[in-house]
Amino acid sequence: MHTNRREAIGAIGAAAAAAAMAGSTAASAQAARNLGSKQKTLFWVASVTPCDRNLKVDLGALKDITQWFKHQGADGIVVLGTTGEYPSFSVAERKAVMEVVGKNKDGMNIILCPGTPNFPETIELSKHAADHGADGLLVIPPFYYKKPPTAGLVKYYSLLFDAVPESLAVNLYHIPGTSAVPITTDLLNALKHYPNLAGIKDSNNDMPEYQAFVKDFPDLNMRTGIGGGGRLEYALDHGMGAILADGNLFTKQYAGVFAAYRAGKDYHAPLAKLREQEKLLRDGGVFSYGPMKYALSLEMGTRQTYQRPPFLDVTEQKKVAIQRGLAQIKEMG
Repeated sequence: MHTNRREAIGAIGAAAAAAAMAGSTAASAQAARNLGSKQKTLFWVASVTPCDRNLKVDLGALKDITQWFKHQGADGIVVLGTTGEYPSFSVAERKAVMEVVGKNKDGMNIILCPGTPNFPETIELSKHAADHGADGLLVIPPFYYKKPPTAGLVKYYSLLFDAVPESLAVNLYHIPGTSAVPITTDLLNALKHYPNLAGIKDSNNDMPEYQAFVKDFPDLNMRTGIGGGGRLEYALDHGMGAILADGNLFTKQYAGVFAAYRAGKDYHAPLAKLREQEKLLRDGGVFSYGPMKYALSLEMGTRQTYQRPPFLDVTEQKKVAIQRGLAQIKEMG
């Protein structure tokens, strides 16, 4: 059939409009995804949860610690994660912790770990977090039952997504060494239709696996939970964030690394200095929650806080080593 010039131009215009509309729709879908923060390359402290000598949650110390992290430059805090000893606290205690952090966040991005082995309590904690200042969740798979089918995990997480507001960003917690239930690409793809699927925290010490996560899900925030072994550098160079336990004791230093990256400056020099400082404390025996909380109390100039069993108190020998390491770090500036 013969087409005149006006019809041809009209057809071209219609095609261009359709293409523009498709592009606009794709852009809108991307913009509509809730990652829980305006920027991905942020630094979250995987915060400790302080207890007093009687092993009760020390909410006063928690308030001080939250404000300390803000003062030291943290972009956000992950509350009641692995470093926060979440399985050691009751549902009521976990709610109280979230309430204190939420009241004292002072502009920081707050992510709560609400995970339990059952969906009713996980949903209860998630809704409570949404009501008390949380920007997002970090949800471990239901543990105890090993090797659950992917379809079962999809159902579990779907119950959560359907129960919480879309304003609450949901991240999946990949820590199979502890949960024995890995987060897989199949699981992420099955949940990606939820606009508040924000990403993951990857605490599995497998660099090729992490690289694959970043490659396969560039639109999500595939945060690293491991700072060493080139992981932090890879995360930053690919526009991803980090949630780090070492941030408890090196908040200002990690904040400086991220600030340098975001300013377009060389972040490798401050990172190399940070690595030297971290080694001084590791040599001093800071590898468990008791020593970590003791070291943090020295940095803050506050009373010592404690951890719950099965973790042990810091020994007198380790206290001396930690004091020596902190003194050396102070000398380094």
